[in-house]
Amino acid sequence: MSASERSRDPLRDRLVAGVGSAPVLGLLRPLRRWLRRGRQPVPFPPAWAKILDERVPLARALPEADRHELEQLVVVFLDEKTFEGAGGLTITDEMRVTIAAQACLLLLHRDTDVYPDLDTVVVYPSAYVAPETRHEGPVVIEDESVRLGESWQRGLVVLAWDAVRGTMVNERDGHNVVLHEFAHQLDAEDGVVDGAPDLGKRARYATWARVLGDAYADLVARIHAGRDTDIDAYGATSPPEFFAVVTEMFFEKPARLKARHPELYATLADFYQQDPAAL
Repeated sequence: MSASERSRDPLRDRLVAGVGSAPVLGLLRPLRRWLRRGRQPVPFPPAWAKILDERVPLARALPEADRHELEQLVVVFLDEKTFEGAGGLTITDEMRVTIAAQACLLLLHRDTDVYPDLDTVVVYPSAYVAPETRHEGPVVIEDESVRLGESWQRGLVVLAWDAVRGTMVNERDGHNVVLHEFAHQLDAEDGVVDGAPDLGKRARYATWARVLGDAYADLVARIHAGRDTDIDAYGATSPPEFFAVVTEMFFEKPARLKARHPELYATLADFYQQDPAAL
């Protein structure tokens, strides 16, 4: 993967500095809690519903009640978060709704706010070049890498639009950059990016550590031994990347994950409060 040229725009400086935009405090900021109290839902624009139907295959498969909940989450997301185009890209409603819907799919049935630490989603037209710091022993190397997406703890998610569009065509290939980066956002909500999001009950952490720890160790061992694996090899990079990768598989290849890794599937189903293999 390579970029034809380095993006040259003011947003690149923000990425280097790791600084996101200030939070947007819209009129619908308390909508999530408002809806929990049983108030009248906010109407979902027909144009947005059309985008969900045509551009978000995972949304089309949802039962009616889940689809309605997803729409309400999208309304909150789009009110609270700012979208900014980079590399000359102009943000459209198609981009905003498509990204928001896939991000909010991770929040269905869960008693949580809508990515409270996130302020801004930056979208590039395609793969982009970002700064990267590597350590080789005592030497610190400042380098660059080509990326399709990244998630920051400082209120920022960056995505390549052509990678997002790819999920519209291959929704069952197990690769979804939006699900991947927003899984990282969930992982960071407890203040530590370690492959374990905020699980609530203490007992769930023991199960999570055992099940995901064993699955991660098995993936690493298989790769080192040159053996095939149905979980993407990128998941062996680190526990946080493993969580993001298996989140992609949970939503895009649920039947396969459940058949081959039943305990891992059950643990993710308990966290996400969903059973996509049953759809």
